[in-house]
Amino acid sequence: MSELPLTTLMIFLPLAGGLLLLFVGDADEAGRGRVRAISMAFALAALAVSAAVYAGFRENFAGMQFIERAEWIPRFGISYYVGLDGISLPLILLTTFLTPIVLLYSWNEVEKRVRLYHMALLFLETAMLGVFVSLDFFLFYVFWEGMLIPMYLIIGVWGGPRRIYAAVKFFLYTMVGSVLMLVAILWLYFETGAETFDILVHLDKPVHYALQGWLFAAFALSFAIKVPIFPFHTWLPDAHVEAPTAGSVILAGVLLKMGTYGLMRLAMPLFPTAARDFALLFMALAVIGIIYGALVAMVQDDIKKLVAYSSVSHLGFVVLGLFSFNLLGASGGVLQMVNHGVSTGALFLIVGMMYSRRHTRLIADFGGIARVMPAFAVFFVITSLSSIGLPGLNGFVGEFTILAGAFSRSPFFAVVAASGVVLAAIYMLWMLQRVLFGGDPSPANLGLRDLGVREWCVLVPLVALMFGMGLYPKPILSKIEPSAKAWVEQVNRRVLHVQTPPEAPAPRLARTRSQKTVRP
Repeated sequence: MSELPLTTLMIFLPLAGGLLLLFVGDADEAGRGRVRAISMAFALAALAVSAAVYAGFRENFAGMQFIERAEWIPRFGISYYVGLDGISLPLILLTTFLTPIVLLYSWNEVEKRVRLYHMALLFLETAMLGVFVSLDFFLFYVFWEGMLIPMYLIIGVWGGPRRIYAAVKFFLYTMVGSVLMLVAILWLYFETGAETFDILVHLDKPVHYALQGWLFAAFALSFAIKVPIFPFHTWLPDAHVEAPTAGSVILAGVLLKMGTYGLMRLAMPLFPTAARDFALLFMALAVIGIIYGALVAMVQDDIKKLVAYSSVSHLGFVVLGLFSFNLLGASGGVLQMVNHGVSTGALFLIVGMMYSRRHTRLIADFGGIARVMPAFAVFFVITSLSSIGLPGLNGFVGEFTILAGAFSRSPFFAVVAASGVVLAAIYMLWMLQRVLFGGDPSPANLGLRDLGVREWCVLVPLVALMFGMGLYPKPILSKIEPSAKAWVEQVNRRVLHVQTPPEAPAPRLARTRSQKTVRP
């Protein structure tokens, strides 16, 4: 393994680029060009480091790799402690891949406060990467909260007419959940007596059954809002519709995955007994979200809102897979996080390209544009089929694996969830028919130009990933499965450890603090 601090470089290269932009003016076109070039250079550098991490990642090792640690606030057991495994690696790659894509898309799209816009995107990338590699509760919380301000600015400054309402709603929802998570972290710190915020240490410390339900609820609610799981989803459509295209791509592609990642990394393994107790509830909410999101998407007249509600539906599959508590569900859940980020991110980019030409997102304002934009139509169809889960494209592999894992846990929920795939085909194909093939193009659409060079460069890598992951998912699944298997075994082993009484009671005076926390 390389002696270079690759994890730290990957996290903080975007932050360094954002800070460098403080010294670059954007008053004229030359200055704005320098801002864009510097931002792209640092985002590509982070992507290159993540590629080096992927190349050096040990496939058959389930533990943390590329670990870096330094004391930060030793009095309270707080350290700068980062590392990654097969669960976090795919999300890291997704983050470093999507950021240059949205920067390239925004190259000529954003003309107002260009420097601040690029700084916000780079700071946001650092915060997202930090969440996926943090192995210290305090550090995790700092990065978790650190993404709020950049995303708030992206929505509130460069968003649509109701941008302030959407930004405040996003901020308040996320903040409420974050406060509950902070309380639970502090409770864990003082209750266990570990005197450390080391996440891996706390994963090995059983928590009393009476406390698990409350602490799990605090963590899970915070992450459920971020996913978002039904009925905590109401902030998402407003945020997506009002956010600029790059904000919608990052929001759907990465930020929502912070919620499912948090469930998998913290809430479920820390409190496995409570997670088991609440499993049927979360599976039920996931299935409701799948059906509800699909039905609401079906009646939308705004393309961007349709894609937003499709996110609620698709992320229900991820939650369903995680709470199946088996290898198929867990590995499929992680894979589907990446698949959703690629497919839905591409859909938001396509919607943005349509809006930049017609300044409308209403389905009724389009129709027959495949005749005047044939290349655009091809990308739109492929991306939509990927979102539906057509075999041969990336969405199929994740959804099939999740449904197989869910079926072994609950055939009823799996069968009902499978109907969401059918509903997705209905609303996506109906939307394609009305936008691309619905009669002759109107006079307002006859002059639409097809894709430019920059737009080709944005969409080709995404479509290549859709086919690559759909036809040959092994390169990513081989990294996920060892860690997913260890996660399943850890949760199941800890459930038994907490629930099984000791063979013989220890003498009262000889009991340790950790033994007192085990439910007899």
